[in-house]
Amino acid sequence: MRVAYIAAGAAGMYCGSCLHDNTLATALMARDHEVALIPTYTPLRTDEQDATNEPIFYGAINVYLQQKAGLFRHSPALLDRLFDRPSLLRWVSRFAASTDARDLGSLTLSILQAEEGRQRKELDRLLEFLSSYQPDLVQLTNAMFLGIGASIRSHLGVPVVSGLTGEDLFLDELPSPFRTQVENEMRRRAQEIDGFIATSHYYADVMQDFLRVDSQQMHVVPLGISREGFQPQSPSASTEGSSITIGYLARICPEKGLHHLVEAFAKLRQDPDGDRIRLQVAGYLGARDQEYLEEQQARLRHWGLDGAVDFLGEVDRHQKLEFLHGIDLLSVPTTYKEPKGLFVLEGWAAGVPAVLPRHGAFPELIESTGGGLLVEPDSPADLARGLRSLIDDRHRRDECGRRGREAVESDFNAESMARRTESVYRDIVNQAAETEPRGALA
Repeated sequence: MRVAYIAAGAAGMYCGSCLHDNTLATALMARDHEVALIPTYTPLRTDEQDATNEPIFYGAINVYLQQKAGLFRHSPALLDRLFDRPSLLRWVSRFAASTDARDLGSLTLSILQAEEGRQRKELDRLLEFLSSYQPDLVQLTNAMFLGIGASIRSHLGVPVVSGLTGEDLFLDELPSPFRTQVENEMRRRAQEIDGFIATSHYYADVMQDFLRVDSQQMHVVPLGISREGFQPQSPSASTEGSSITIGYLARICPEKGLHHLVEAFAKLRQDPDGDRIRLQVAGYLGARDQEYLEEQQARLRHWGLDGAVDFLGEVDRHQKLEFLHGIDLLSVPTTYKEPKGLFVLEGWAAGVPAVLPRHGAFPELIESTGGGLLVEPDSPADLARGLRSLIDDRHRRDECGRRGREAVESDFNAESMARRTESVYRDIVNQAAETEPRGALA
């Protein structure tokens, strides 16, 4: 099968969606499918081998300029290519990463409007490329591309599938009246899409209700990761009183709940044996969240705990593996209902159990595997209790880590994700061929 996979760069940071898209495309190619992983906005940034080999479409600079000035909606192709240079987009990404979603309402609406929006030139360029590539199916990374998907479907005569990756979180940040307009446009465009793939049953239900589409169009393909470089944790040889390290691996921002973990950590340090517990924090920090991080560091200094916490910053793959193999517990207590949880699988691949809030995709991950514990959301006290229970029970901690590791080996790996995705693709392609032949469907 020939697949055109339209992904979205995340303004220069490692993000779960970029990592997922790159891993999935690579795994599909390993199963003898031809996949064009097509970056949009900015280059994808992944800590594995980059599978993208196409020019960037809907480049962030061109998209912005076309939104702001009619002149750039008719600029020459040479100038457009200049603005789409990966090196320039990477440089601009350093500033774009701090852009607030509330500033993007009109731009988001325009891109969703596709042929009716201000980025029509970008759409035409993408359609030209796809026409020459002749895919059997087009995959959109998320539902913010639904307008593009409808145009692709009508122009190429092939089915279009959209991923679902946390769009509601972005929409929550849009101001009125753009939020209502964007939501209505998404629902309108969703009716022209052949299928949707969510990474959790929780999020499939959320987006089915939001988009108002038939349940038959919703498919769930659990996340999978590459297991390369991960080593299982050996059963803990720690003795009573030995050190315990709690790890946090996610973007440093309020939504990911670092402040809850910091407070829970402070409670644990008050216990009689609290001196043996340490905290390590790794993850990307955007400019708009610098003040938030400084607030957490100030709290730790106030409590006299700054020497017990290591802030490692953003980590590449080698550093991430080293980080995960060096911690005993993983906790990212998000304040929002996480639809994915890629960091949970990464911890499990290293044999590290997770302590997570009971919301979003976390319950189905923990309850189906036994790879950790669930605690009350937004409760540092309950988070501390959950962490404490695994700190005190070495056997249970090892057992949770072992079960998490086995879950990645059997279900939450790149090969399983590719196999399940392939099955969804084939069902959709075959159904499209039966109902309305649209060209060479394989």
